[in-house]
Amino acid sequence: MTASQSNDPTSVLDTRLTQLLGAEKEALGAVSSRRLQRLTQPLRRMTGSNARVANIRYDAEWLDAQPAVEASAEEACLAEALYFEARGESIKGQFAVAEVILNRVASSTYPDTVCGVVNQGTGRKFQCQFTYTCDGLAEVIREKSAYERLKKIAHLMVNGGPRNLTAGATHYHTKAVNPRWARRFPRTATIGVHYFYRQPTQLSQN
Repeated sequence: MTASQSNDPTSVLDTRLTQLLGAEKEALGAVSSRRLQRLTQPLRRMTGSNARVANIRYDAEWLDAQPAVEASAEEACLAEALYFEARGESIKGQFAVAEVILNRVASSTYPDTVCGVVNQGTGRKFQCQFTYTCDGLAEVIREKSAYERLKKIAHLMVNGGPRNLTAGATHYHTKAVNPRWARRFPRTATIGVHYFYRQPTQLSQN
């Protein structure tokens, strides 16, 4: 007696495996080469300045004791965003906002650089991701000491600082506002005057 191919579990398994491999190939194709390269880079040993990254303390005394930073382009974009979005927050709150920006960098939904994330939608009214980039006001950094401190936070976070304050948040807003999207996004943390949210998982509809 010959088994029907339609009832052959091996055939069904082969079909499912082919579908899974096809989906995985499609997903990898959607990831930019820069992001893929970053994901596959070996972890660096925490020595010297990297050791400070692994032992971050969320307090002003510790941060002020860290050496001054000559910011890279990515660090400068992050420090500027922190200055205009969170300079009045606690140190912990400033690190939390930095987490959101870097969580976006790590997500395939957003640009894969800090500057790309910060400036996404800049110049288009109501389409910018960070209000200060499209509020029509000049971005002038007047509080130099605050900016120098924020450059240190940016340097630590861009160079592998832990992101364990917001549980993967990609959005935040102040307690003074109530945006419509916040009703749909899971809230992950409340730090200072900010609520933090994670973008909902998009489930495929089959």
